[in-house]
Amino acid sequence: MGIIPLTKNIFFILHKYMIYHRLKTLSYFLFIFPLIGLSQDSYKNTYNGEKIVHSRYSLSYIENHEQAEWVYYKLDSRLLKGITKRSNNFRSDPKIISGSAKVSDYRKSGYDRGHLAPAGDMKSSQRAMSESFFMSNMSPQMPSFNRGGWKKLESLVRFWAKDSEVHIVTGGILNKSLSKIGSSGVSVPDYFYKIIFDTYECKMIGFVMPNKKITLELQSYVKTIDEIEKLTGIDFFYNLEDHLEDDLESSININSWTFKNNIE
Repeated sequence: MGIIPLTKNIFFILHKYMIYHRLKTLSYFLFIFPLIGLSQDSYKNTYNGEKIVHSRYSLSYIENHEQAEWVYYKLDSRLLKGITKRSNNFRSDPKIISGSAKVSDYRKSGYDRGHLAPAGDMKSSQRAMSESFFMSNMSPQMPSFNRGGWKKLESLVRFWAKDSEVHIVTGGILNKSLSKIGSSGVSVPDYFYKIIFDTYECKMIGFVMPNKKITLELQSYVKTIDEIEKLTGIDFFYNLEDHLEDDLESSININSWTFKNNIE
């Protein structure tokens, strides 16, 4: 094998070990102090809109599209143990200065009010569940997509979070050519993305899915984070150390993620 290749392998293993434990330390800190707001801002994304922080998620709201360009939140085994029931209390977000989309914008449009941060991930408290129904957390989704492939991906993320801590960034891919619905002019994304950062195993994976019935297995929609950044114009997790960000966002080892395609 040779001394030089062996040395390189040793340094690579040590590098990964140090990264893993540094992230584990940060995750422990966030677990101990969940009420001071760091759970929403431990990792940062660039934003082109109005940044809003709720109790369990944060978002960047784009007025021209009447929806968030991204929604960011954390999920782990502790948060998954919540038992709060779904509220279905859809309403405008009072924190949006310019005013968020309205419930009426979606009526008779043919589109679902699709959650970006899903209600199923917000069972830790009544407040978190209620806030997940703000219209700022919604985007127009085809019913077959929202209740099919998108729902399966949300369930898969919960499966990954059971034994780990994952940070999720998600949204529609927004551009000027999109069609609109409602009196507010809510843009209808052609594609949606979701990025998952597993801080325990120090790995990332991204998905880009069309806003229609999903017929392929979820693995078919995997993208690198670099690819998603090019599509959205957003720099995700930019406060990571540069070499770590480059390493995690430029490639994906899909075999390191367990897929359950029959998940509901």
